[in-house]
Amino acid sequence: MKVGYNGSVIEAEKAVVGVYDHGFLYGLGLFETFRTYGGEPYLLDRHLRRLTDGCRALQISYSPDERIIREWLSEVIAANDLEDAYVRMTVSAGDEGLGLPTGAYERPNVWLLVKQLPVTPPSVYELGRELRLLQTVRNTPEGEIRLKSLHYMNNIIAKQELLRAGASAGAEGLLLTKEGYLSEGIVSNLFFVRNNRVYTPSLDAGILPGITRERVMELAAEAGYSVEEGLYRWNELVEADEAWMTSSIQELIPITTLTDSNGEHYQVGSGRAGRIHQQLLASYRQDCSKEE
Repeated sequence: MKVGYNGSVIEAEKAVVGVYDHGFLYGLGLFETFRTYGGEPYLLDRHLRRLTDGCRALQISYSPDERIIREWLSEVIAANDLEDAYVRMTVSAGDEGLGLPTGAYERPNVWLLVKQLPVTPPSVYELGRELRLLQTVRNTPEGEIRLKSLHYMNNIIAKQELLRAGASAGAEGLLLTKEGYLSEGIVSNLFFVRNNRVYTPSLDAGILPGITRERVMELAAEAGYSVEEGLYRWNELVEADEAWMTSSIQELIPITTLTDSNGEHYQVGSGRAGRIHQQLLASYRQDCSKEE
């Protein structure tokens, strides 16, 4: 397997992390996950903007050049004989010795990792998946806004709970805030519909400002739907006409079954993907095709 490491393409086992890298010691680093369509990374400019903003917040001296990243990514994908790829771009703070930082991080390390895109059966986009309410509480952001950082323990604990719960294949887990508000999935953002109005939890719920979430909100508004961000409860989701989760890799996955922490199931709408979801999924895929 070949990976990108500080601008080059090398064998994965040679792309090592130093023991004094503050990404390893203290979790000081960020990552972006996205995918390509026809070999072109979708919404790369937005992913790089979020990454740059995060680096600035953590005082990591890194500001990626989109043209250079595109060329580098093409090399990494070709080196792995892939046409399209699941991509993870990671920036760690770099080697700064043992102890907390005394200034800005001037020597970050950057990786580009790729793999084959997961295969999602077309039936999933019609029949939907389960969303299971977890007891794991969504932690609050460590700064003003949640960063897509290497601090991922909360998500891992939630994933372990989901696996123990015996959820259906492909199910996603839903975390609430400590106040009991809907936040987000383990690796996705939440949307639901009531009376032709689109709702999604606000950034005030401590969620990650997802890139796909942002684009879907724009597409919904362009299609003439009212989009509201706010603080919502589980019972409001149970009463939804439609629901779906968004992520850069799986796009818009319809949710047709809700399961509470007691194992009780609730059908969403008709039990199949809803009209608004289908419309927005089509718009999203049409938008993706422009990148090819």
